[in-house]
Amino acid sequence: MAKIQSDQLKQLKDIFNRFDMDRDGSLTQLELAALLRSLGLKPTGDQIHVMLGNMDSNGNGSIEFEELLQAILPDMNEQVLINQDQLMEVFRSFDRDGNGYITAAELAGQMAKMGHPLTYRELSEMMQEADTNGDGVISFNEFANILGKSAVDYLGLTVSS
Repeated sequence: MAKIQSDQLKQLKDIFNRFDMDRDGSLTQLELAALLRSLGLKPTGDQIHVMLGNMDSNGNGSIEFEELLQAILPDMNEQVLINQDQLMEVFRSFDRDGNGYITAAELAGQMAKMGHPLTYRELSEMMQEADTNGDGVISFNEFANILGKSAVDYLGLTVSS
C-alpha cells in the first residue's frame, strides 16, 4: 500500500469534510459524486453506485473517511490532490490585491474580464450566497464551498441535511 504523507492526509480530510454536507462523518452517494467531480472525475450514476458498494466495507450505505482512504491509497499520487492547488490558483486570479479575500469589486472585475459582466443584482446575489459568515468578502473556504455546491447542483441533485 502506498505511503501517504501527513499533509496529503490533511488535504484529503479537508476535501472529505467539505463534501460531507450534513456533517455526519460519512459521505452519501450524492456527496461522493460531488467529491469525485471536484477531483476532475466524471463517473456515471451507475459507476458511483458500484464504487459506493465496493468502498462501503461496513455495509452501512455510506463512505466513512477510513473507507475512502482504503479505496484510494493504492492509487494515491500527486494527481489526486492537484485540484486543491488549481482551486487556489483560480481563487488568486479573483483576489487581485492578494489579501486572501475576494471583494465584490474583485468578483465583478474578474467576471467582466472573463466575458461575463454581472448586473448589480447578480453580483449582490453571488456575494450573498458565497459569503456565508456575512463579513462582506469571500474567503478561500467560502469560495471552495461554493464550487463544491455547484458540483452538486451540476448533478441536478439536492443533498438533504
